[in-house]
Amino acid sequence: MKTEVVDKNQVYSKSKTSDLAKAALEGKTKGLKQITPFLGPAFIAAVAYIDPGNFATNIAAGSKYGYLLLWVIAVSNLMAILIQSLSAKLGISTGRNLPEASRDRFPKWVSILLWIQGEIVIMATDLAEFIGAALGLYLIFGLPMLPSALIAAVGSFAILEMQRRGFRPLEATITGFIFVVVLAFGIQVFFAKPEMTPLLAGLFTPKFEGVDSIMLAAGILGATVMPHAIYLHSSLTQRRVTGKTDQERRKIFRFELVDIWIAMVIAGAINASMLIIAASLFFTNGLNVEDLEIAFHQFQSMIGSLSAMLFGIGLLAAGLSSSSVGTMSGDVIMQGYIKRRIPIYVRRLITMIPPMVIIIMGVNASHALVLSQVILSFGIPFALIPLVMLTSNRKLMGSLVNHRITTIVSWSISVLIIALNFFLLFQTFS
Repeated sequence: MKTEVVDKNQVYSKSKTSDLAKAALEGKTKGLKQITPFLGPAFIAAVAYIDPGNFATNIAAGSKYGYLLLWVIAVSNLMAILIQSLSAKLGISTGRNLPEASRDRFPKWVSILLWIQGEIVIMATDLAEFIGAALGLYLIFGLPMLPSALIAAVGSFAILEMQRRGFRPLEATITGFIFVVVLAFGIQVFFAKPEMTPLLAGLFTPKFEGVDSIMLAAGILGATVMPHAIYLHSSLTQRRVTGKTDQERRKIFRFELVDIWIAMVIAGAINASMLIIAASLFFTNGLNVEDLEIAFHQFQSMIGSLSAMLFGIGLLAAGLSSSSVGTMSGDVIMQGYIKRRIPIYVRRLITMIPPMVIIIMGVNASHALVLSQVILSFGIPFALIPLVMLTSNRKLMGSLVNHRITTIVSWSISVLIIALNFFLLFQTFS
């Protein structure tokens, strides 16, 4: 009975295998109809990869180094695809999300510490996303930041309300926001008219230019591999479509890989377009733009009001959707590590307090976004290391255990990401 009480507020833990999903697993459907029941979870997780923190790092990288670091976005996206596939696989194979599986295998004091750091990560996440949404409203309508923040709060509550209507309406809402961002930056790339030769060189020629470029690359990677998305994806897949046999679970995972590739390629294209636009407009004209408000006004003066408005709309859509995803992740972290849950609207109110305080204090929004990325860097090892450990455990994962090469690549990526983030932290504080 206790488990039922805990689970009834979690949309994905209550979802049942639909008739269409059963038909797909039994091979009775083909093509798009076979894949459709499994699409959605990766799109929600992918929102974390296009949050306002990405706007700040990508535009700074493009304006300072042109197309030089475009390859970093491509490599980061490939890493993110692998990491999200491990997270999804954990939920599919075990029926447990990452915090729950960690709690089952680690001492209680370790779970408590992991919960505390997870809550700090969620606060940093909400800081970036909430301020980003407020900044988007401020730029579009010229409202002061505080009223913009209050309107953003109402918007984020409205998105969370979609959870009460089931997972499909929530997935549709989040996916809609993603395609708003896609449309906004797709049109901006068209306006910016990037040069293809240097663009392709930046995409396919890995190199750096000094320590500052390495630091920006670490920032891009840190803004791409978000710890709360790792926790969340395992929750989104753990009971959404349940496989009764190893064969069914393997088939569900193959379908989920399609979902991951589609969602993450879209997220990667959005991040790449941010850097491409900044390189085409700012770097080409000798402008080093590290502030999103300045970027907005530069877009307005260089390619027109429509472009600037699209930038603001993209920032608003990314901030609103990712703030709701951050709140959902916090719910998963608390329930998983310490078997406790607070109403999701209460959580949303609590996590709004730090960004509201920062806005009232008049702290520069772009500086606050950078600070949030630094805090998030601390949380990456605590999500990545348990994820690789658990998915490499044959007794736990069964037939979906990592292959040897997957384990080697996963540990290599984890070490690289952790090392780059420590480098970023060292450079930031020194």
